[in-house]
Amino acid sequence: MFGLSHLFYPWGFLVQIVAVVHFVRRRPENYWLFIILFGGFVGASAYIVVEMIPDLGLLHGVMKGFGRRSRIQTLENQIIDNPSPGNYEELGELYLEEKNYPKAREAFTKSINSRSDSPHAFYHRAQSALGMNDYLAAIADLERVVVGDPKFDYYRAAGLLADACAKTGGLDRAALLYAEVTKFSSTPETLYNYSCFLKLQGRTEEAREWAQKLIAKKRTLPRYMQRIERPWFRKGKGLLRELNKAATSNSPQPPVPA
Repeated sequence: MFGLSHLFYPWGFLVQIVAVVHFVRRRPENYWLFIILFGGFVGASAYIVVEMIPDLGLLHGVMKGFGRRSRIQTLENQIIDNPSPGNYEELGELYLEEKNYPKAREAFTKSINSRSDSPHAFYHRAQSALGMNDYLAAIADLERVVVGDPKFDYYRAAGLLADACAKTGGLDRAALLYAEVTKFSSTPETLYNYSCFLKLQGRTEEAREWAQKLIAKKRTLPRYMQRIERPWFRKGKGLLRELNKAATSNSPQPPVPA
């Protein structure tokens, strides 16, 4: 095997570097780092086949970004002559996808000022406010959406409202909302936020149970959904470690012998 090492030099190191960069950005299971570092060319190649190549399917979002920015430019020019609510709402959605939350909120506000009967405009403006950590503004918009349709966006609107209420001290309101949302929604986002809410209330054991449900959820999802929801699973693992540590520190200690 060592006699063939010249065939992989220096490509083995380059493949390892590529694999490590991808690992740092995407943060899959930690055991892959050991495979990349200690498996050399073979280990890094296995990582690329199993983890990197399937991730190429997520690159359509990057390619879509070029068309999105072009569409933003087109809409900004069209709005000069036609400042319609529809144009502003579409512009806001594009800015929201770009994570340009201030401009997204501004566009949705202009759409709402012209036509205040679109729950989607209020919902997306709330998401923009959440992206800016303006929870009070988000609550006002989300309340309007949820009152009109409690099931809006498959209960995600109600879940975001519960999370915003919890973050602003409205724990009783958040508890009522979560009691309903968790009956019908088991998305990773909902499971994580509810576990954080329980932790905030000091209900550590219940928070652990819901964090464990989040980790178990990963096994039930298709591979492509596991990749999309990976940030929530990563957050869930960190939260579960904190909860386990808190549970251990709060457990009764054995008496010290005299």
